[in-house]
Amino acid sequence: MSLNEEGATAPPPVGAAGEPGEEALSLAQRAQLYEATRGFVELVELGALLPVANARARALIAAESSVIMLLDTATDELFVPYAADVAPEVERRWAAVRFPADRGIAGWVLRHGLVEHVPDVAADPRWYRTVDGQTGMVTEALLCAPLRTRAGTIGVLSLRNKRGGFSAADVALIGAFARAVAAAIDTARQLVGARQEEARLRAEVDALQGQAARGSGFGDIVGHSAAMRAVFRLLESVAPLPVTVLVSGESGTGKELIARALHFNGPRRARPFVAVNCGALSETLLASELFGYRRHAFTGAMADKKGLFEVADGGTILLDEVGDMPASMQVQLLRVLQEGEVLPVGDTQPRRVDVRVIAATHRDLGAEVRAGRFREDLYYRLTVFPIALPPLRERREDLPLLVAHLLARTAARFGAAPRHCGPAALARLAAYGWPGNVRELQNAVEHAMVLARGDGIEPEDLPAAVRAATPEVPRAPDGLTLRAAREAFERAYLTQALAAHGGNASRAARTLGISRVMLQRRIRVWQLRGR
Repeated sequence: MSLNEEGATAPPPVGAAGEPGEEALSLAQRAQLYEATRGFVELVELGALLPVANARARALIAAESSVIMLLDTATDELFVPYAADVAPEVERRWAAVRFPADRGIAGWVLRHGLVEHVPDVAADPRWYRTVDGQTGMVTEALLCAPLRTRAGTIGVLSLRNKRGGFSAADVALIGAFARAVAAAIDTARQLVGARQEEARLRAEVDALQGQAARGSGFGDIVGHSAAMRAVFRLLESVAPLPVTVLVSGESGTGKELIARALHFNGPRRARPFVAVNCGALSETLLASELFGYRRHAFTGAMADKKGLFEVADGGTILLDEVGDMPASMQVQLLRVLQEGEVLPVGDTQPRRVDVRVIAATHRDLGAEVRAGRFREDLYYRLTVFPIALPPLRERREDLPLLVAHLLARTAARFGAAPRHCGPAALARLAAYGWPGNVRELQNAVEHAMVLARGDGIEPEDLPAAVRAATPEVPRAPDGLTLRAAREAFERAYLTQALAAHGGNASRAARTLGISRVMLQRRIRVWQLRGR
């Protein structure tokens, strides 16, 4: 005898005393079961799996309808994510069904984990009539099977009504079928969980990258490579001091960003920051821009005008591309650095200024001095504290961090949803030479943001030149045994893969086509850096 929820007894159900396994099925039934469950392993989305499982259960047993009820562990309720019924409106009503997991025949099957056949539900005290009331159905007989997994029973497969009644063969068949459905649901849920974990880890990595970028304390200057850490140390040391700084580096490496970081992280942050490109103006215009002019100093000078040195008084002036400054202007600049005075064009009375000078150039000023194109005395005045910025190709390990930073900044500027960079696209970015350095990378990110259609950047979204870059395969040194060469190659190749993904082992493993566990094992063997 079995016990119902009110404490009354109920007659022992058919199939409850012992559920036959698949070995009890006939050859014909096994063939039916095979056809009914074929392809479940390929249905890795619950939205695709449940309709197919319901329809096949109904066809397998020739029942009037079939529903899969799943357990909501948060509320301890059974709900119906999908129903296969003759009438579409009944299917829609089923979607609203939700009832306590300890009620009804389905609740009994969930708790006991046994197949249950009830030929006359009206005579069964466990019958939960509310469901028929909600769906508008008339239930005469039920055949319910538990959906059991290793973690426990996750729901119930319920078949309603069959012409001629459910048979003992149906009981055996539906039990085996329910086990296959439960395994498929469990796999689909694990995949969902894996994807959620991947999304969580990706968000965590992006957040950590953002923290690392902000942790430098220098705004948009991003990097964690040894070269950039050295730059950050120099910035921290010199920012509070009034010394002249010369920032050198190729075009696009971020020299103006360095100058702004020095100003806004120093004691002059509340005063003006002024930048002028010395190579963009003629000698006459540059003199009037830097030093100002008096009224009537030349044709068109209708009033006195302050120069940029006076505008920046108390603050900082950036002399960008100072290596392109004409020789006569170099003399006047030397006077400003030596005496702290500027002489406006057309004036005879110098004016005192208190300005911190930061110069920037893409040229080798030492070579310019040797070639006679730059004054040696001015060179020594400017190079009190030199800061050399590395080109992007020499700090490729910063690419994942830079790309994440630029994607977030571009998304905010475009008013678009944030996107991440896919492994294949990041590999192309790492393989490209970046002659335009970070400025070119920013342009490439903006290009990709415009073309991207999903939440990730893929190779086809990148500019043609970057897209055409072929990721390099590390080459093992010559003169090694086959085993040593293979080990050297593997270590170099894994190092490159991890660097391309910012040390993220999960992403690197997907690119390499191996499991994360296997990659972590190799990381320990080669003592690589990865997480």
